[in-house]
Amino acid sequence: MSYKIPMGPYHPALEEPYKLDLICEGETVCDSQLRIGFNFRGIEHLAETRNYIQVVALMERVCGICSNIHTLTLCQAMEGLTGQLPPPRAKYIRVIMAELERLHSHVLWAGIAAKLMGFKTMFMTCFEIREKVMDVLCAISGNRVNYAMNRPGGVNRDIEDPQSILKVVEALELEMAHTVIPIFTTSRTAISRCANIGVLTTEKAISCGVVGPTARASGLPQDLRRAAPYAAYAEMEFDVPVQPAGDVTARLLVRALEIMESCKILRQALAKLPPGELCYGDGKFDFTKLIATTSTARVEAPRGEVMYSVSWKEGSRTPSRVHVRTPTFANMPAIHWMVMGARLADTPLIQASIDPCYSCTDR
Repeated sequence: MSYKIPMGPYHPALEEPYKLDLICEGETVCDSQLRIGFNFRGIEHLAETRNYIQVVALMERVCGICSNIHTLTLCQAMEGLTGQLPPPRAKYIRVIMAELERLHSHVLWAGIAAKLMGFKTMFMTCFEIREKVMDVLCAISGNRVNYAMNRPGGVNRDIEDPQSILKVVEALELEMAHTVIPIFTTSRTAISRCANIGVLTTEKAISCGVVGPTARASGLPQDLRRAAPYAAYAEMEFDVPVQPAGDVTARLLVRALEIMESCKILRQALAKLPPGELCYGDGKFDFTKLIATTSTARVEAPRGEVMYSVSWKEGSRTPSRVHVRTPTFANMPAIHWMVMGARLADTPLIQASIDPCYSCTDR
């Protein structure tokens, strides 16, 4: 006899409100249905009533964790409309901010995963590391969440002391290599809760169209920073971590290894940061001379590919359309296949293993 157990829309394991209806036979999940739409805010519609400066500020509030990535993608799409591209120094600063944000996002997720395992000491360790990254982001931008760094044609603020950031990056890299990764890979708690749990095979990952660390943990070596470089990523040397197992352990390891690669990218970007201007021309972005009416941009966010499509009419002060596709939107259907056959007690950790952001999806 089967029975339904609702998980959500409010649950200790859920970062944001959504609902997972689990159909169980005994303690085994035999079917599931994901429900979203609890947090809709109409941001895309609001964007059509704002000028280009206000749109950037608005879209930064799509997500509180990857706010910088949303403005970066939006600004790159806007730059495609006019051809007013950022100078080299601005491109490097964009890379630095993007990788710092990736660090804080991945370490945050590792802490949440540890908490869901019942591994509270690891949770506190991860959040202590994250605070150091947040301090750096705050030192650069003056804010811990919405950094207001990106603008069409460049960036708003300079990085005046690269060496101080480099010291934090080196300390973080050492702590990850000597503490976090060894514990997550050898701890009995982590292995028992994560290994062979929530498996998403390579074939199923392809058919579901998953992106980011979720795809790479299922053996798909896809990363826009390598496949379609933007900003200054073409000048960076780094590896794309891939794990073939497709379980929660693989998704944990991919993010941990990506933290090490982000540190490698940050060292290069800080060492090679070129001199020069921070934005195109005199800093004024001109929408009166469009070279296109619609432009798209793709960026590798911490959770995977973010895509923006921006449409603008010549002479208009506001966009006619701003459309966003977030990585959670691409990854969330795969949860159905991950929980099939799993124990009911494992489903909170399995759904969290894609690092879902439903505020991005329910924008």
